Amino acid sequence: MNSSAWQKSSYSGSNDECVEVRKTDGLIELRESDEGDVIVRTTRLNLATFLQAAKAGEFDHLT
Repeated sequence: MNSSAWQKSSYSGSNDECVEVRKTDGLIELRESDEGDVIVRTTRLNLATFLQAAKAGEFDHLT
């Protein structure tokens, strides 16, 4: 992944309402494509931990 290019999932197709991700300064940045001025920065380990929890259904009660 290029350290300055935002990447979105191929599942979003031409839809502009998706989460984009990039790696910069050793951190992972996430943003919503339609709210580009709000950026969340985290470490690779924290993102991996979050994704594992989401896949395990730990946040299902929030939806």
